[in-house]
Amino acid sequence: MHKLKLGITTAAFALVTPLTTAVLAEAPPASASPARVAAADPAPEVYGRAVYLLDASSEKARLDKNGGKRMPIASLTKMMTAYLVLRQAKPTDEVKVTSGDVNYANDGGGTTADLSPGDRVPVKDLLYGLLLPSGADAAHALARTYGPGVDGFVAKMNATAKQLGLNDTHYVNPDGLPTSKGDGYSTARDQARLAEIALRDPAFAKVTSTPEYTVPETDGHGEYDWTNTNHLLGDPGVIGVKTGFTDAAGFCLAFAADRHGRRLVGVILGEDVSSRRFDTAESLLDWAGADPGAAA
Repeated sequence: MHKLKLGITTAAFALVTPLTTAVLAEAPPASASPARVAAADPAPEVYGRAVYLLDASSEKARLDKNGGKRMPIASLTKMMTAYLVLRQAKPTDEVKVTSGDVNYANDGGGTTADLSPGDRVPVKDLLYGLLLPSGADAAHALARTYGPGVDGFVAKMNATAKQLGLNDTHYVNPDGLPTSKGDGYSTARDQARLAEIALRDPAFAKVTSTPEYTVPETDGHGEYDWTNTNHLLGDPGVIGVKTGFTDAAGFCLAFAADRHGRRLVGVILGEDVSSRRFDTAESLLDWAGADPGAAA
């Protein structure tokens, strides 16, 4: 049985000063020190360098802290990888894992799905290896197959970003690992928009809302057991979406939930404390989900 290999060891991080103000959609864009909008139930304090919360049902932002600031996004990159693969591949297509896929993840210090060279894994299963343990090996194998070639796939990622109106987004690889030539970037606002679009595909939503997934051994591959890194799963209505971390990006989180007939989608970038991104997301979902009138 394959075990999830943790490619990153997190240490204690210093707390950042919390934002004591929140900006609603009707207020000017957050630039310096925005003032909290008076409300009967004010927004909770949020942490991280950028936070954005979208009510997808009304297409209105509920909270915007530096939502348009370009930043590295680490493994949130894999949302676009999954979105593109789902548009191109059949669920039953098989992807052959190579030693290059495995070495890429190991050499880059990324988290992996612990894939074995020579295994032929169906796309419907490999997407779980991509999004649950955040496998850089799975990302490389999928991009190599459906580019064709990794460079070709990255070009498709950037073309698709433009088509979707993600004008502050640029990808340099399919996984979000740092490179010697610089990192890709996006914004909390762009990533929330991408998550909202990707979640319209039931196959994507099914994967991101799955806490654990086992691929039984077959003649084509060994057994795989993957656990989702999103600690929000199990909270009311939560359907994903993706975690991420690099030294440059900090701890990142794209999250979404269906509450009271409305879909809320948010992104946190540049958090210094891993667990706090989940606490912040939970507080934002409880706040926005309990106050539907504020989205009008």
